[in-house]
Amino acid sequence: MLTRKRNLRVETERLSLRLPRHADFRDWVALRDESRMFLKPWEPSWAVDHLTRKSFTNRVYWAQRAVGQGSALPLFMVRRADEALVGAITLDNIRRGPAQSGTLGYWIGQPHARQGYMREAIEAVVHHAFRALDLSRVEAACLPENTPSRGVLEKSGFKYEGVAQSYLQIDGRWRNHVLYANLRNDRRGRTDVG
Repeated sequence: MLTRKRNLRVETERLSLRLPRHADFRDWVALRDESRMFLKPWEPSWAVDHLTRKSFTNRVYWAQRAVGQGSALPLFMVRRADEALVGAITLDNIRRGPAQSGTLGYWIGQPHARQGYMREAIEAVVHHAFRALDLSRVEAACLPENTPSRGVLEKSGFKYEGVAQSYLQIDGRWRNHVLYANLRNDRRGRTDVG
């Protein structure tokens, strides 16, 4: 069963979404380093060892354990045409029982932004969450001023639900986030964003 999970793939029109592998290290470091200033305003501060092989190895092992335990689905976004790593998307904090929900997080490398890859990945992961994982709710949060992220969530079927005060430390500061959710059986209709 775990072997099957380790080989998990979610396919989209242009992407293969799969678990990170040790062999991805150089591509991951190159893309993260090249996109550092693009990503910095939207992410937690990087640890001193963020781009080291040891840190990446720990990330790969964490991904394997998380999938095996059913607590998260951390996937690299790989363009099928040339096997280029374009970003990553993670369904994390998967909760079972009465909640049946998870939290979506994602990043894309600067050279691949604004090409529709993230929308493709979000829609595929949400579909997988509802159909294969039997979740009822997928949540996401982003900074209020992150217009591209808000736009991709809204275009992917997420609806605005409110604001969480001091939700996450981003770039070294506690920041408010706007909250979104996508429901498997959504009867809410269109919601207006403030």
